[in-house]
Amino acid sequence: MEEKLRRGVRVADIGCGHGASTVLMAKAYPESVFTGSDLHADSIDQARKRVADAGLDSRVRFEAAGAQGFSGGPYELVTTFDALHDMGDPLGAARHVRSQLTPDGTWMIVEPAAGDSVSANLNPVGRVYYSFSAFLCVPNALSQEGGYSLGAQAGEEPIRRLTADAGFTRFRRAAETPFNIVYEARP
Repeated sequence: MEEKLRRGVRVADIGCGHGASTVLMAKAYPESVFTGSDLHADSIDQARKRVADAGLDSRVRFEAAGAQGFSGGPYELVTTFDALHDMGDPLGAARHVRSQLTPDGTWMIVEPAAGDSVSANLNPVGRVYYSFSAFLCVPNALSQEGGYSLGAQAGEEPIRRLTADAGFTRFRRAAETPFNIVYEARP
């Protein structure tokens, strides 16, 4: 994907908030074009200001849209940075991402580092993430249409199943840190 980004591709950054991740990618890959979307319209207003201040508005656009309805595809790359677990309908989001990807496209899913069991998450990072999840992530997801939440400590297997249920045929753990895991899903 790195080489494709250097040559120039179309990228959607879903759940982009104030656009920090979208702007960072646009600066790093000047041949590519980016569309950021987020359900929260006030965040999109801030993202538009950020991209104008960075002088990137010719290659970056933002829209107030949920992950189940963002537009502009097909995209060669769709990203979600620490956002899938905050969505009220993650399966609907995954299906929409799949429908917006090119046949050889990639969905990069960055999520909090988590094991597949409670005991695997009983470590300092996991304990903090459980508190974030109970306080912020799950209530946010349940307040949206769909009423289904992965929670911040979903782990790899639920995310793998979600992508398979959405029609992705390839899934792998691409990278990890003590705080995040990067997954790659492909059609």
